[in-house]
Amino acid sequence: MSVKVFLELVEIKAKTASILPCLLGLCLSSYYFHSVNWGLTLIFFVAMLLFNMAVDMLDNYHDYTHAVDTEHYQQKTNIIGREHLSPKLVFGLLVTFVVVAAALGIYLVTKVGLPLLWMGIFCFAVGILYSSGPFPLSGLPVGEFFSGFTMGFMITLISVYVNTYQHFTWDALSLATIFLVALPDELWISNLLLANNICDAEEDEDNRRITIVHFIGKPAALRAFAVKNVLAFLAIGGAVALGLAPWATLLTFLLIPFVIKQTRILFARQVKKETFPTAIRILLLGSLVQVVTFALGIGIENLLS
Repeated sequence: MSVKVFLELVEIKAKTASILPCLLGLCLSSYYFHSVNWGLTLIFFVAMLLFNMAVDMLDNYHDYTHAVDTEHYQQKTNIIGREHLSPKLVFGLLVTFVVVAAALGIYLVTKVGLPLLWMGIFCFAVGILYSSGPFPLSGLPVGEFFSGFTMGFMITLISVYVNTYQHFTWDALSLATIFLVALPDELWISNLLLANNICDAEEDEDNRRITIVHFIGKPAALRAFAVKNVLAFLAIGGAVALGLAPWATLLTFLLIPFVIKQTRILFARQVKKETFPTAIRILLLGSLVQVVTFALGIGIENLLS
């Protein structure tokens, strides 16, 4: 297996959906909670990345082994069939990644406490059920919610907890703070799956995947995609106004024309290879600029203090 094929198998282009929420949690820990644990954050980062890659491998493996359209989708579209990969090799890789991620997670639990165990179990369960079982979450109307909530909010929450466990309080204010700051990532990550399901609507019907698009139709799904982009920017403004993020984070608003352009491209055509990348670009740039401007704001305020 070449490096290029491996990176496609683990869907490396979508890894911003896990990496940037982790970094956002680190920024929030420093700015609002005034606590950073670099070593523990690094271990969590590696564990989170390994498990995220395993989930995407599992998604491809499940779609390959359960494909109804064995002639076209299984052999020509799915990367395992298209690149003539051994299903046993793919399964062995994903199991290895899960075991290593779990071992790192258990080590972290011994350092920061049991709350991480329960959050980790939830994330592991969603990750596995997302792509496997009789009714994978990714093929159900709840897929967008679970992907956005787990990767956008839960990864940010765990990142904050790992950095602040010595004095973290499990109250409504702390959770609401993390939820609002992480909301743009939650919405953009859920839009990633939504755009995928919009573009794959006909193929999903052929393979008996009943996504949200099946129930509300493409026009309503496209409108939801646009509305969530608007809500993401409103959440950034709200976090700054409430003092949860530095003023520099408002520079993310400079991306609004770009997001509008990408949304219009998706509205015009819903073709997987051509227009699905619009959701990837919005997630990548939106999340990246939010984190960079957040970190920039912390640096500026530290210099001025």
